[in-house]
Amino acid sequence: MDNIDILIVGAGISGISAAVHLKKMCPQKNVRIIEARASIGGTWDLFRYPGIRSDSDMHTLGFSFKPWRDAKSIADGPSILKYVNETVEEYGLFDQIQFNSRLTKAEWDSATAQWTIEVDGPASELKTAKCKFLMMCGGYYDYEKPHDPGFKNTDIFKGQLIHPQFWPSDFKHEGKEIVVIGSGATAMTLAPAMADSGAKVTMVQRSPTYVASRPDRDKVANFLRKILPAPIAYSITRLKNTKYQEYLYKQSRKAPKVLKQILLDSVRKHLGVEMTEKHFTPSYNPWDQRLCLIPNGDLFRAIKRGDLDIKTEEIDSFVENGLKLSSGEVLPADAIVTATGLRMKVLCGVEVTVDKKKIDLSESYTYKGMMFSKIPNLIQTFGYINASWTLRADLTSEYACRLINHMESVGADFVIPTLSQEDLSEVPRDWIEDFPSGYMKRAMHLFPKQGNGPWQNTQDFSKDKKMIRRSPIDDQSLVFSSMTAS
Repeated sequence: MDNIDILIVGAGISGISAAVHLKKMCPQKNVRIIEARASIGGTWDLFRYPGIRSDSDMHTLGFSFKPWRDAKSIADGPSILKYVNETVEEYGLFDQIQFNSRLTKAEWDSATAQWTIEVDGPASELKTAKCKFLMMCGGYYDYEKPHDPGFKNTDIFKGQLIHPQFWPSDFKHEGKEIVVIGSGATAMTLAPAMADSGAKVTMVQRSPTYVASRPDRDKVANFLRKILPAPIAYSITRLKNTKYQEYLYKQSRKAPKVLKQILLDSVRKHLGVEMTEKHFTPSYNPWDQRLCLIPNGDLFRAIKRGDLDIKTEEIDSFVENGLKLSSGEVLPADAIVTATGLRMKVLCGVEVTVDKKKIDLSESYTYKGMMFSKIPNLIQTFGYINASWTLRADLTSEYACRLINHMESVGADFVIPTLSQEDLSEVPRDWIEDFPSGYMKRAMHLFPKQGNGPWQNTQDFSKDKKMIRRSPIDDQSLVFSSMTAS
């Protein structure tokens, strides 16, 4: 791998967003992308389980620069993967991507204003390269190790044990008894999809999750596309949907009881009072954890047909022929799917050193949710937990381009987010606040802290547009340096 200006790590939605923005805004820069897997798409290439789909609309999950043209706004995985591949082809990015290449180590040297990177390449040979700027776009969870809740006696189960991250391509679920453990987006997608195609499914959840049913087609978007050019129709729909997402989340903070009543009333219309109270009434307020989207009420239809049952109960253990609940009931199963959540990973698990000092990211502060105190020339993409990931990915990509161009204009070789004494006197807060979901709580101690001003990870698209898109690059928290001056 040759010396390069900017290295993008990851060829999923975040990485492709970064590459396109750099091509548009920094065409003079030499950009390379490394992808640990054999193909592009990230999450949408990794997950291949039945029914895999977006859990937010494609007018906000899609890129800001490429209109989503399909009639369905809640899209299935293959359609999203096709969209990402089309983007790569349209912008001529394939030649910039090196596949089967995992970044293992990144060492910054201020004397040369460069990162030295170590890459585990296709032939399992460690390779090194130099780059001036790192963009970490590899997502936030571990592709190799999902969360393991530590279920008892999994080894004695004689059926097939499957985790959605490693769905076997030859597994046929039709006509089988399937137990799905989980209550998040994956379980809510998998269970009705398998029930719709001939499986008898039981979904086991320790506690209920809020669900919201909505059509998988956006009537307004489809109408606007008929009367307006696609980019204009897409922009209007994107604005409409981002405003609605923001309104819904803010209502969950201001009037949680009202929103809770609306959500539960919707479920009652489909399933009745008893089932709603037992299986769909969480103990927490809406958006304390992520809402699950039910397109066209598919989960409700499967339940009413009798093809899908729900058990809200603790799990005792696995048994030879199924799953034993805490009540003593045994659920027979040909296969058990453990949709038990993600294991978060910081900076793709890469070891980072700055001037020979190993960086512990948990001791740093985040700058605008994308850079870190004491780490030069590095930007990480981390999306929203309460809105579509790509909204933040596109903002991050725009900012990176503005920052890189600004550095060139002022003759800076590197930039370091630097805390003042006043900043350090503030009480640090968690990277993600007020979101007690299990996968977040398990990993918050590994992530940077946040403070006030630019030292925030706001998780608020409107605030981020002001802080990231509209604010000047040069502020007192960024220290720009050149090799001649350092």
